Amino acid sequence: MQMLYEWELGGNTPEQVGASFFKERKADREVQKFARELFRGAAENVKKLDALIREHAENWRLERMAAVDRSILRLAVYELLHCPETPPAAVIDEALEIARRFSGQGSVEFINGILDSVLKSLPTARAKS
Repeated sequence: MQMLYEWELGGNTPEQVGASFFKERKADREVQKFARELFRGAAENVKKLDALIREHAENWRLERMAAVDRSILRLAVYELLHCPETPPAAVIDEALEIARRFSGQGSVEFINGILDSVLKSLPTARAKS
């Protein structure tokens, strides 16, 4: 989420963000690899992710959402769509924990509502896993 946030607000390319992000932060190789894969996938698919988020964010324009919330949603929606090995409940729970830590009041409920709606729109096999 932090890489997506940095990418959107910092104006750097995904490659620049991916190369510099872990220079200042400690994480083991597997965590770094997974984080970079999620970031790269979300950045490469941002238009598709944004369209899906817009579809499920009733009465909210993406541009009016807090940048942190957009980043959390993009990451979670990407993971719901492209990481079938991760249970959807775990994806949503993690997104909500990140919102509690990094976002403002009301964001947890807002993000939960959108992610729940996105999940319900996915094929039945994925939504039940």
